[in-house]
Amino acid sequence: MKNRILCVTAALALLLTGCTFKKNDYKAPEAPPFAALTEIKEGRKNIYLIVKNLDSSYWQVVINGAKQGGIDFDCNVYYSGSYTENDWKSQERLLDEARSAGADAVIMAPNDSVMLAGKVDEVYSDGIKMIFVDTIANTKSYDICYMTDNLIAGQKAAEEMLTRFRERGIPETEEAEVAIQVGARSSQTISERLAGFLQYWTENAPPDWTVVKDIRCNESDAEVAVDIAEDLIEDHREKIKGVFGTNNGSTAGFAKVVMKKGLTDITVVGFDYSEEMAKLIASEEYDASTMLQRQYQMSYIGVEKAMKLLNGDTVEEKFVDTGVMVVNEDTINDPEVQELLKQS
Repeated sequence: MKNRILCVTAALALLLTGCTFKKNDYKAPEAPPFAALTEIKEGRKNIYLIVKNLDSSYWQVVINGAKQGGIDFDCNVYYSGSYTENDWKSQERLLDEARSAGADAVIMAPNDSVMLAGKVDEVYSDGIKMIFVDTIANTKSYDICYMTDNLIAGQKAAEEMLTRFRERGIPETEEAEVAIQVGARSSQTISERLAGFLQYWTENAPPDWTVVKDIRCNESDAEVAVDIAEDLIEDHREKIKGVFGTNNGSTAGFAKVVMKKGLTDITVVGFDYSEEMAKLIASEEYDASTMLQRQYQMSYIGVEKAMKLLNGDTVEEKFVDTGVMVVNEDTINDPEVQELLKQS
């Protein structure tokens, strides 16, 4: 536990001081009012889902899981969320709206683990069940969290990058660089993935295989993610052998640039299963792997647990690791991977 805290603290410090963020003029719209995700029936429990990015394919899978959970476990489910993963103020407002609307339970993926903690405390103190999915907030005011153990997932990503380098035959004495971009500095999820990656890389990579110190933040803006990918690859073209994205948007940004420029000598490792990563993994020309999460299960089981809690059930463990699967050309056809992809 002590090592975990130290790793995450170091990654947070890096995100706050070492990352650059290329701004643009785009301003995301405010979060919309809650909409019904299931048929609404009187007398049933009301569960409110708040996601990080309504425009993201990753979060659409989370929404789908909650919808099916509402159908299977006989409850009303409403949903909303922000349009960028740095818009914690919209999520704060949505928490107030859910409380005012009479929510029995809230299932939430907080955009900012620190800034939203106080509002979560308020909602939880009103007796509303609080379940986190994908990301946790810095508070004890919740019932249970279903998410990837992101420190371990980051370590697996680093391990996969090293494996791909060795399978490509890159000599351990050759200078090889890995460039990284992250989705948001305020997310504990992102910090833990970065910390896990850096920790594993430092302990296991040959001395001449290094991480580019200029780690960039795109703040969950898809266009910025592409711009950053282009800049990083151009700036380090002579030595760059791999790129790592800590979330879906960052990974897709790298994948787009690698395909656009035909960079078959760069390994892409990241998270989730975007259209871009699907194309890279399916191609015999490119080298790519992704950490496939179980986000459908996070929200589906979240709804199930919310109903159990509302019916008097208790919690033995407050944190449940839903795990990741490494998806690449060798594992893409595994039955378990294919089953997960059907939910995406």
